[in-house]
Amino acid sequence: VGHQSYVHKILTGRLEKFNTLRQRGGLSGFPKPEESPHDVFATGHSSTSISVGLGLAIARELRGEHHKVISVIGDGSLTGGLAFEALNNAGHLKTNLIVVLNDNEMSIAPNVGALSTHLSRARINPTLYKMKEDFEQFIQKIPKVGETTFRYLDKIKDSLKYLVIPGILFEELGFTYVGPVDGHNLRQLTQTLVEATRHQGPILIHVLTKKGKGYRPAEDNPCKYHGVPKFEVSTGQLQITPGPPTYTEVFGATLTEAAAADQRIVAITAAMTQGTGLKGFAQAYPERFFDVGIAEGHAVTLAGGLARAGLKPVVAIYSTFLQRAFDQIIHDVCLQGLPVIFAVDRAGVVGEDGPTHHGVFDLAYLRMMPGLTIMVPRDENELRQMFLLALQMDKPVAIRYPRGHGTGRKLTTVEAFNLGEAEVLRTGEHAAILALGPLVQRAEEAADRLQAAGIHSAVINPRFVKPLDKKTILHWARRVPHLITVEDHVLTGGFSSAVLELLADEGIRKVQISRLGYPDRFIETGTIPELHSVYDLTAEGIYRSVTGRPLTLVGGDKWK
Repeated sequence: VGHQSYVHKILTGRLEKFNTLRQRGGLSGFPKPEESPHDVFATGHSSTSISVGLGLAIARELRGEHHKVISVIGDGSLTGGLAFEALNNAGHLKTNLIVVLNDNEMSIAPNVGALSTHLSRARINPTLYKMKEDFEQFIQKIPKVGETTFRYLDKIKDSLKYLVIPGILFEELGFTYVGPVDGHNLRQLTQTLVEATRHQGPILIHVLTKKGKGYRPAEDNPCKYHGVPKFEVSTGQLQITPGPPTYTEVFGATLTEAAAADQRIVAITAAMTQGTGLKGFAQAYPERFFDVGIAEGHAVTLAGGLARAGLKPVVAIYSTFLQRAFDQIIHDVCLQGLPVIFAVDRAGVVGEDGPTHHGVFDLAYLRMMPGLTIMVPRDENELRQMFLLALQMDKPVAIRYPRGHGTGRKLTTVEAFNLGEAEVLRTGEHAAILALGPLVQRAEEAADRLQAAGIHSAVINPRFVKPLDKKTILHWARRVPHLITVEDHVLTGGFSSAVLELLADEGIRKVQISRLGYPDRFIETGTIPELHSVYDLTAEGIYRSVTGRPLTLVGGDKWK
């Protein structure tokens, strides 16, 4: 994934800039080739390192070069199918590639001690390989019985492998398996790596480590210190800004509450139980909770199977990771019209994790899928309303909501609204602001400022990106001279694109359109408020988008 690259950054000349880590204009929290030649490949999404390493190793051989290629992968990342696709391909090609499996949860195999160390060293030692080959040749040369003896010995060897070799899975994929090795014994680890460089063909070194080793708070709570924000070193206390419940927490509580009344509700996550707010659900209904590991495609198709059997699956997933299951959403859910609910968390910019984790593409790729309803709540109450509406629908639904605290609005009794129905929060004759999700608050603040300047603006909460409330949007497009769309998403293919398509289809061309969102580039690292300010997704930005050009009113008068 890349969270473990901090020490690498320090050792490769970036110590002086380390205080800028995960800040706008500073060091990335992940390997980034633009930042340093020592960062070979950009990472952020998991399970990619073996595929990348294999590509680099093949390129090395085609160029006649002789350097070593080492791919490091965690045991969690090994749950991703991409990793096994790469292992299978590398084993087939017999390419010289070293894979280091960093197992910090002992989820692959326990350490089997001295026997493991002996087997590992014996199997990668070139001298012992030569002795093994000489012995096999000697046996086969014995007249009459040699060949038969060799075949029996070979069968015995293969049978014993399954009993004593913990890495037989990797052996069957074509790798030489070494380990488990104590990852905190530097002498043993160094010796193993040196010997591995002499090996011909793909080799996997299984390294056992303890997550957070040497820092007690991280050892005691490894999940809490994964991708860690700023914290007080002496106490281990994370610097968390207090505030109202997060959208994630509200979703998790709503899901758990709904599950008490409907036993058909099941929840699925891809190695993000706590991050997606499902911890409470998992504790309350363990038999209805499925953490599939870092396997987003499988999560979606699993949900499809559950839905086909009459259950109500909810896939809770970050926007940036949902894109990894693009084909499965289309083929295994939407094509069959299955009632799967996608709780799309971390939609919009997410802050310090930067461009690999911003959830700014989901509307563009989800909007094209036939039969999929897309909802975007403006606050916590609306999130609850939309989730309960989705449970009543017999079709696929995506609900996107941002990272971070909610608006603080008091949670009230859920009131139903109709599918595809927008909400007009205020009216005006000079402009209409269509702001998506929590950005509705910024639109209302901008409308207050505009009113003080004599400009009366309508504010509309679209609620639905698909289906659009065509009637409401067309009404305001015909009534005011200026429409402003505001979205925490790229402009290409997003909500504003949907509005433009509607206006074009209806032949409405006289209204001026201002689109606020992200341009056609990968959005940099920065806090959410910083990035919203840079891209005018603020009350000030909306105000400027209205006042920055002369407006021709419906009656033909000019406002200046």
